[in-house]
Amino acid sequence: MQQKSETGPDTVVTKVRKIRIDQDMAGQRIDNFLRRELPGVPKGRLYRLLRRGEVRVNGGRIRAEYKLREGDEVRVPPARVNAPGDAPAAGHAAKLADRVIYEDKRLLVIDKPTGLAVHGGSGVSHGVIELLRHARPELRDLSLVHRLDRETSGCLVLAKRRSALRELHEKFRDGVVEKNYLGLAIGDWQLGEQLIDKPLLVQNRKGGERYVVVSSGGKPAQTRVQLSRTFGKYSLLQCTPLTGRTHQIRVHLQYLGFPLAGDERYGDEEENRRAKKFGLKRLFLHAQSIAFPDNSGNELHFTAPLADDLERFLSKGIIEARRDA
Repeated sequence: MQQKSETGPDTVVTKVRKIRIDQDMAGQRIDNFLRRELPGVPKGRLYRLLRRGEVRVNGGRIRAEYKLREGDEVRVPPARVNAPGDAPAAGHAAKLADRVIYEDKRLLVIDKPTGLAVHGGSGVSHGVIELLRHARPELRDLSLVHRLDRETSGCLVLAKRRSALRELHEKFRDGVVEKNYLGLAIGDWQLGEQLIDKPLLVQNRKGGERYVVVSSGGKPAQTRVQLSRTFGKYSLLQCTPLTGRTHQIRVHLQYLGFPLAGDERYGDEEENRRAKKFGLKRLFLHAQSIAFPDNSGNELHFTAPLADDLERFLSKGIIEARRDA
């Protein structure tokens, strides 16, 4: 099916393929289908293939917005794609597979550990999706339903079928998915329950680093925040994002003057050094739960216990920090 490219070790050239669309593949746009089938091919190149008629469905030309139907036959033309990377260490994949909270025929919910990106790229060889696909090769259509920052631990939902992915994305758009996070903020929260309604703008800094700011030119963003417990100069907050913007909780709390402990991008450097001295070595943000209705209207609710390192800081590190003050 593939042969090595003469242009470099990181690409291969695929041969012509004809793919029959099954029930799970149906419903997606042809351009999105091609992105998955031809990894690494620039978006502009994919659209050129469509315009030139090199991609055919049932022998005919189609537009980029065409939605695939069950039984369609798609001709995928030759293209230079990303070569498969090295396989991850079996132990790493197995450890992640052991963190499954829930699984059925359509869904997989895991308790994502801190320090692991949800997918590879930008210097990361293997993320959650690559590790799970390696551990469970039978799940060929496994896809991320949503994302968590690399340093954030907790509930992460994946779809085992494309039909489940489409349905869950629709639930997110309809606002029927509820996500709850626990974050430890620096400061004594005396604001009661707050709805932070501030638009967020993503800026790309030198080196491709994404940095988010509150800006009238940004996209609408809302986070509901309430106090869970006070720990002296720290406040454990329950945060419910009503939208899904990049770094939303972190930036909204920073805007109010309550940056999250351990946040190296938006936090307080001096306080972060102090917290690190007493055991907090990463961002204190944990995706505690996620809930949404299934197709029968029954509520599905998944929870992940607070990560061990965060629990230790709350029970021991903060006490030591008080004594040192």
